[in-house]
Amino acid sequence: MRGNKGSGLRGNRGEVRDESRQSGLWGSRRGGRGTEGRNQAVRRGLLIVLVLALGAPLAASAGRSHNHSTPPSYLAPSLQRAATQTPDAKIPVIVQSLDGAPQAANALERFGDASVRLGIVDAAAGEIVASELPELAERPGLVITPDQRVLLDAKPVPAKNRKKAPSAISSTQLWPAAVGVDQLWPRLFAATGRDHQQAPAAPAIAFVDSGIDASRDDFGDRVLAQVDLTTLPGNSAGDGRGHGTLVAGIAAGSAEGRAGAAPTAGIVSLDVMDDQGMARTSDVVAAAQWILKNRKQYDIRVANFSLHAAAPTSFRWDPLDKAVEKLWFAGVVVVAAAGNQAKGGQSTPMAYAPGNDPFAITVGALDLHSSTNPERADTASWSAWGYTLDGFAKPELAAPGRAIVGPVPAGSTLAAERPKQVIHTPGGTYMELSGTSLSTPIVAGVVADLLALRPELTPDQVKGALMHEARSLRRVKTLAAGVGEVYAPGALALPAPPNPNRALDAFLVHDPEEEGVVFDDVSWLDAAKASVSWDSVSWLDGWADVSWAEVSWSDVSWSDVSWSDVSWSDVSWSDVSWSDVSWADIADAVYGDVAG
Repeated sequence: MRGNKGSGLRGNRGEVRDESRQSGLWGSRRGGRGTEGRNQAVRRGLLIVLVLALGAPLAASAGRSHNHSTPPSYLAPSLQRAATQTPDAKIPVIVQSLDGAPQAANALERFGDASVRLGIVDAAAGEIVASELPELAERPGLVITPDQRVLLDAKPVPAKNRKKAPSAISSTQLWPAAVGVDQLWPRLFAATGRDHQQAPAAPAIAFVDSGIDASRDDFGDRVLAQVDLTTLPGNSAGDGRGHGTLVAGIAAGSAEGRAGAAPTAGIVSLDVMDDQGMARTSDVVAAAQWILKNRKQYDIRVANFSLHAAAPTSFRWDPLDKAVEKLWFAGVVVVAAAGNQAKGGQSTPMAYAPGNDPFAITVGALDLHSSTNPERADTASWSAWGYTLDGFAKPELAAPGRAIVGPVPAGSTLAAERPKQVIHTPGGTYMELSGTSLSTPIVAGVVADLLALRPELTPDQVKGALMHEARSLRRVKTLAAGVGEVYAPGALALPAPPNPNRALDAFLVHDPEEEGVVFDDVSWLDAAKASVSWDSVSWLDGWADVSWAEVSWSDVSWSDVSWSDVSWSDVSWSDVSWSDVSWADIADAVYGDVAG
């Protein structure tokens, strides 16, 4: 492994308390705030420090080290409990291997079945009797995690008055003007000389969701591929749930008066959800694997994940995080929902994949209050924000997410469950919903438009342009909206976008198993333990002219906690309870994580 590669870090832990800086990844670092401020910071920081400390047993297994002997395996705490509490139960698991997917499958086959191969993360998925998990974990070089359920991030709200839809590409909603994406539409059509029903000018967006109703006029002939990857029973053809059609319409619809953010983009549907809005992690990882394999054939440069895992994880070992990172490194911009689990606007651990991944663009939800003026916008009370279990501030950006209208199949379970939100029109059935599920495709569509007009941009540059040009929100005094509201014209005009992932990029190493790079989390953890300012390099260039004066980063500072305040060797995984959500707990609660 390579430690501290290109980071210029100081190793003296005692210097942490006096450092001060600002970062969209870690928030603010400020020292000397007095006893009360320090106590608050300790309380906030202890979780993050503990989680990084708890990552130590995994460090050897999650990283890609080929300079040492094969490390011990990591068995997730929930699986440790299952082995003793429900020894006879069959447990769905994902087994990652440092030596490649065949080794993972071979290991799992010795005790259960390895029905799904997930080469994108060198893993296999299948079932195993819980009592045999410890024996499986005795084999070195494995990371064994639950194949947990994945939930959608949409929330229904009461419907309001509708306006008559005009002709041509336009929208009766406020959000396209609020984020400025309507200013990009004429340039997209001028660049091709085509109308909105002909071949796409923008690259394709892949939607990992519940499927898409391709017969809708909202999409014309731009649905390029539909792939069913659901392994759960009860999945109808097309989009039985309705969520995927809604999300795709917001990102890339082109119906009269209902235009999405990127009405010329290609559309690729990866159906991973059953009709109740549930998926297995392995199915979502398989969708990422499909995108990676087929991205060039369909010109996929954006992937939309309006969903989140059901249990908290560290990005260092979560297979879904590993999968979306592979997409990012291959040139696909990953846009993920922040989630709807906030309570009354308060911060919450951003602990759910893939929105907890530091490389991806995580999106929170704004309430526009019937205005396109950012002075009036604020974050929705249920829009999740805070720090990941690894210490990264999330979300990076926000977009409108309250009372958003999009298309749904008339016979979908979503429409049947929420009939008061259904809007019947001559052009088809629509619904008005809220949630970060709906903010996310707005940003995904903006990204597709940017890449149509500036195809040379990398994922890091796209993320940098969006963050650099985000509009400040006067009413938001915390990290709840990241650096602000996404603004398409500004991002498009920025000549040389900075790279907010620059410090993370210092830990990218060649993938020994295949072409490309992977993230060396072991070296990153060593650097983070040595200095909390390891990522300050990201903010040395390109950000000096940015004024985020309205964002009070110091409100969520935890830098008063020195790494030396915690004894790493005294902390074990059993000291923190990360109870996984059981299948039964969420079987009938698609919206169970939403409040208010």
